[in-house]
Amino acid sequence: MKNYLDDFVRAYEGELQYDFDNEILLNWYPHRIINYSKDANSLLELGLGHGYTTTIFSKHFANHIVLDGSKAVIENFKHKYPECKAKITETYFEEFNTTEKFDLIVMGFILEHVEDPIQTLSHYRQFLTPNGKLFIAVPNAEVLNRRLGHLAGLLPDMTSLSEHDFILGHKRYYTINTLKEDIKKASYSIERMEGIYLKPFTTKQMITLNFDKKIIDALCLAGIEYPELCCGILAELKPAE
Repeated sequence: MKNYLDDFVRAYEGELQYDFDNEILLNWYPHRIINYSKDANSLLELGLGHGYTTTIFSKHFANHIVLDGSKAVIENFKHKYPECKAKITETYFEEFNTTEKFDLIVMGFILEHVEDPIQTLSHYRQFLTPNGKLFIAVPNAEVLNRRLGHLAGLLPDMTSLSEHDFILGHKRYYTINTLKEDIKKASYSIERMEGIYLKPFTTKQMITLNFDKKIIDALCLAGIEYPELCCGILAELKPAE
């Protein structure tokens, strides 16, 4: 039987306009997580996607397990990154089970894809060590460029999904408030929250402007303090007491 997740492999083959944004986002936030997790030894990561985050994390964690439900996405990753040492397990996130505990669990741009994000968050609490950390990253519906489009009358609903979102298999956008609601419902508390990539213009405009890498880096640094305006939201969670 064909795995419906294999249909989304196109989104990770590096041929879409929005790969410009993805390369920025996915090369930035793993280093933020590493910076906050210097004592961690083991990492459970949900999703391979474009492969950027897995290759970065694999250089820092000897025990690094990655879960993905698509054989096609896994094969695409292995073709692009044959030297990566991460252990890859083919499984649906909802069905994964293990007796192993992890210092870190990372759900990087996963919750917008799953049927029930609260159930997914809740399910993975059991795999954390007593002092373990769960990091999540999600797309922000109210990023600055979408706010401007909305105010200009070009985007009636900032939370509406685009054709590109459907190509990626997105089921929802998040805002700061809706993310906090799901985190609370899943019985976690927020240790920190920050922005990923302050994006002032549309992707097409950003590409046309051809900013120097120093400017792109500055937009990422500036965005740390303004998650409500950034392309993505990064949150560090712990189980609520």
